[in-house]
Amino acid sequence: MIELPCPWCGPRNVTEFRYSGEVTPRPDPATATPEEWRDYLYLRRNLRGWVEETWYHGAGCRRFFRVERETESNDVRSVVRLPAEPAGGRAR
Repeated sequence: MIELPCPWCGPRNVTEFRYSGEVTPRPDPATATPEEWRDYLYLRRNLRGWVEETWYHGAGCRRFFRVERETESNDVRSVVRLPAEPAGGRAR
């Protein structure tokens, strides 16, 4: 069983969460090309090692948070709460 440490609810089974993806810089809407938007929305590096990710606790507090997770062992070394309404839209 894989556990994720929700910053509000504590450690929970990963089945309670939805993976929202790697943290990547959002393109500037005023200047981004269609190719930049495609890369941002659909392409991921899928690295082996430490990756910063966004998760959503749908079966618990229903909040987004960031986790720095080692993708081979699933070890977590940091968890960061995200604001309820992030500036510029939904958390990613």
